[in-house]
Amino acid sequence: MAKQEKVLNFMRLGKVALAISALLLLVSLGSLATRGLELGLDFTGGSLVEVGYEREADLSKIRSSLNAAGYEDVVVQNFGAPTDVLIRLAETHDPKLGDHVLATLQETETQQLELRRSEYVGAQVGEELREQGGLGMLLALFMIMVYIAFRFQFKFSIGAVLALAHDVTITLGFFSVFGIEFDLTVLAAVLAVIGYSLNDTIVVFDRIRENFRLVRTGEPVDIVNLSLTQTLSRTLMTSATTLLVVLALAIFGGEIIHGFALALLVGIAVGTYSSIYVAANIMLMMGVSREDLIPPPKEDDAVDDMP
Repeated sequence: MAKQEKVLNFMRLGKVALAISALLLLVSLGSLATRGLELGLDFTGGSLVEVGYEREADLSKIRSSLNAAGYEDVVVQNFGAPTDVLIRLAETHDPKLGDHVLATLQETETQQLELRRSEYVGAQVGEELREQGGLGMLLALFMIMVYIAFRFQFKFSIGAVLALAHDVTITLGFFSVFGIEFDLTVLAAVLAVIGYSLNDTIVVFDRIRENFRLVRTGEPVDIVNLSLTQTLSRTLMTSATTLLVVLALAIFGGEIIHGFALALLVGIAVGTYSSIYVAANIMLMMGVSREDLIPPPKEDDAVDDMP
């Protein structure tokens, strides 16, 4: 193997990284336990009204008009173009709700408005979505653990799953701490974060396994540092280019996908960190060694010394 010019000692900060992760997890779990998530209409149930304007809509004026008419907990946002407005209301099922909202808005507008759609999401549907979303994440984590245990080794699978659980918990905790609405688009982003973080972790694990088999000297921590150094440029370049795209979505994508982009920003940043420090750290704490990755010789390969 070619001599490395410089191997970065990532694990020198292993205990500091674990302390930071523990603090973030405590804050996230504490907020989730006490405040919970600010669930959106997809999970809580309510009504959705889409209104089309001839000219750019004034969202603050729309909110004021609806609040003055007695509508509470109103969420108003652009839906694609500045002339398309999406209104979310925590209202019981009313087939005429869209017409009432349109009439209320038309009273304060000189331009002609158009009712594009009016939908209702029942509380029972929202509860089923919550349960199915949670079960989906748990099933994804379980299948990932099985896959990595089969492809690599059991200690690798524990490190990967704990790192993924770390990423998901901190991402959810971010939304809980800052009271940002959590809807189906954010749930989709969380599942995407699991896939992204897993891909990063697999790349690191593959290099660690390769170096355990190639490098005959050095302790496990030295092999991990070497592997992290070799994959660092790939990890940082992938994360940086992805974050640039997601940042553009968060700034210019509009309110309708703001939560989705924000969840990806937090999840990718935390996932990059966990691929370097959390997963490998946990493996070392579990005592991963060269013997775990080198298969024992088969009995048929043994040399028969008998004449």
